[in-house]
Amino acid sequence: MFAAYVTVTILGAVFNGIAAVTYLIGHDYPKAQADMKRVPRSWVPRLGTLLAMGSLGLLAGFAVPLLGTLAATGLVLYFTGALIAHLRVGSRQLQGWAVFFVTAVAALTVNLAYHGPW
Repeated sequence: MFAAYVTVTILGAVFNGIAAVTYLIGHDYPKAQADMKRVPRSWVPRLGTLLAMGSLGLLAGFAVPLLGTLAATGLVLYFTGALIAHLRVGSRQLQGWAVFFVTAVAALTVNLAYHGPW
């Protein structure tokens, strides 16, 4: 169980960390996604910050398990909001969303399985 916990947590932290960097450096892809979903571009850095905090929180969970649980929960909620944004504009391009959402759910699941709810 420990190996699964470490692997999934690190994978989730890396995925979200890379996404956060693309949002924070002003890459064109997050801007295009924001335009497609009719989200103000001013939100892009804030969304990147949330991804970065989620990524760092997953890693901090190795030292303080509650932080990892809270970070994984926050990422699940973040990607639930992303799904709503996709569906609101009629977008059916959900492959990328699915990868990130499943990773966040997996991180939450292994965190709870390894550490317990509290």
